[in-house]
Amino acid sequence: MLKANHITVRYGDHTVVNDLSFELKEGQWLMLAGPNGAGKSTLIEAISQGVSYSGTFELNGKDIRSLKAFQLAKQIGVLSQKNSVGYAYTVEEVVGLGRYAYTSNFLSTRDDGGKDQVEKALEVTGLKDLRHTSVLTLSGGELQRTFLAQVFAQNPRLLILDEPANHLDLVYQKHIFSLIREWLKEPGRAVLSVVHDLSLAKRYGTHAVLLNQGSCAAKGEIDQVLTQKNLCRVYDMDVYAWMHEMLEQWK
Repeated sequence: MLKANHITVRYGDHTVVNDLSFELKEGQWLMLAGPNGAGKSTLIEAISQGVSYSGTFELNGKDIRSLKAFQLAKQIGVLSQKNSVGYAYTVEEVVGLGRYAYTSNFLSTRDDGGKDQVEKALEVTGLKDLRHTSVLTLSGGELQRTFLAQVFAQNPRLLILDEPANHLDLVYQKHIFSLIREWLKEPGRAVLSVVHDLSLAKRYGTHAVLLNQGSCAAKGEIDQVLTQKNLCRVYDMDVYAWMHEMLEQWK
């Protein structure tokens, strides 16, 4: 579904992502892992066409650069790690914004099937009882679920997540990731996530790209990438020993 070919992102003389290539296929949940500054979020910005890059991203065989914004929005949905709001829209109104790419033209409000998509998104995220609530009154977990519902209503084939549960309590982290795993079960879908929490990556990911200073340190199936040897080399510490040490506290 998504193929990255020799992607490089530079800011002046500084190379943030260096000659990175990978593939994401239908049904896969690809985790982008690595230390701070490894280039994970920058790669997400490049896919979203938010920063300049060399190389190509192919979406179902087409160069993303050749797609118009509304065409891209029908294929890719992006959920950021933090969404701030300064307007008193209701939950339902915010979720409905995910249907913008489907209106027949700039001035039209026609969106065949949009109402059903919004209703389904509210239901699967458990927000139906909050549909008329102002987003200004929501908790962090409720707000993130609202923006996840917005992306679900968008009905993309590829879901891109930039630390979607980074600032949430454990119960909301589990809820968000469980919702995304259920979404992925539908045919023709795939997920790409930036993660810092390697436990979440291991729990939910099928594949991974491990980044180190902008370059690929390892890629493939999750258990082949997040090995003790690879993680020790990238993080400059024995991550496995640290994880086991932390787990011992709960026995």
